[in-house]
Amino acid sequence: MSEIFGIPVAQGGATALLVLVVVLILTGRLVPRSVLEDTRADRDYWRQAHGEEVKARQAERELTNELMEVAHTADQVLTALPRPPSMREVTAGHVDPSPE
Repeated sequence: MSEIFGIPVAQGGATALLVLVVVLILTGRLVPRSVLEDTRADRDYWRQAHGEEVKARQAERELTNELMEVAHTADQVLTALPRPPSMREVTAGHVDPSPE
């Protein structure tokens, strides 16, 4: 590692080291510990929130499947019931030809 960004480190000494640190800070490769800890805490918070959302969506899916099964059963029951005669056919043996 005799050159960093094209600058020979052995000839620069402390000045080259200072320039290197400033360049690393300006490019975002060197950050303070507080920023790193805040970033990690934020990452952990969003990871936990995502996990909770996944669990909630799974519970929602299961509930939707149960409700669809109940709706399907209710549809079959209602379809199996006998249909009442239409109002046109019921009027004292007289069939009303007018449409509803």
